[in-house]
Amino acid sequence: MENKRAKKRSMAVEVWQRLVKNKMAMLGLAILVLLALCAIFADVIADYETKVVAQNIANRLKGPSAEHWFGTDEFGRDIFARMVHGSRVSLVVGLISVSVSLVAGGTLGAFAGFYGGGVDNVIMRVMDIFLAVPSILLAITIVAALGPNLVNVMLAIGISGTPGFARIVRAAVMSVKDQEFVEASRAIGASNATIIFREIIPNCLAPIIVQSTLSVASAILSTASLSFIGLGVQPPDPEWGAMLSSGRNFLRDAVHLTLFPGLAIVVTILALNLLGDGLRDALDPRLKQ
Repeated sequence: MENKRAKKRSMAVEVWQRLVKNKMAMLGLAILVLLALCAIFADVIADYETKVVAQNIANRLKGPSAEHWFGTDEFGRDIFARMVHGSRVSLVVGLISVSVSLVAGGTLGAFAGFYGGGVDNVIMRVMDIFLAVPSILLAITIVAALGPNLVNVMLAIGISGTPGFARIVRAAVMSVKDQEFVEASRAIGASNATIIFREIIPNCLAPIIVQSTLSVASAILSTASLSFIGLGVQPPDPEWGAMLSSGRNFLRDAVHLTLFPGLAIVVTILALNLLGDGLRDALDPRLKQ
């Protein structure tokens, strides 16, 4: 047991050392750490009641200044404060929706890859039906049916991302299910569920981690898209996509209303993609020296 734990620790250290050498991946990680800190300490950085939702018409559409770093919106609310609190919404929706996709899709993909045959055909044909519908359109349909709120947005994005995880996990399980350590587990009488979740899944983590990182970026973009068309986070709660939607009417007179939320979306998704690419390279055994 100790040798197994030591091996896992040495593998983690090796992956981290390769990741550190990738400067772009570390840049993405630094941006995400900064974003996470903003989300965690959002209430410390800017008070929600006085800076985020309280309206002050006398200060409406002010440009960036020392008092309001990113200016104010059409209701006189501080854009920087709303973006800081909006980062919490984006990260929470991204992480929870991807967790839904990972649990649902990962479980279905693991069973499909392990059992094969009829089980595989039924599960993957259902996933193919979901894949036939664009994910954002599927999310819009689900939110429109359930109602526009944060919980339904997370559920809709999680369901729309399930087929991707199912296919990734299925392929990974099929590549390792016939290896010797699986046969050894069968020989000692381990159940199929134990073999899947304690032996096979831990040996398929590399593609799952990469897919999860990249899916968080897609989930944040989908959240912004849903909020932009009025199906996501509802006013006055701050969310980057909703801020873009409300600011588009003032593009000529107050471009900062859309500039800063748009940059936040671009930078966050870029950081997640950089980190995902770096993790893919660090976890790829073919790149070992």
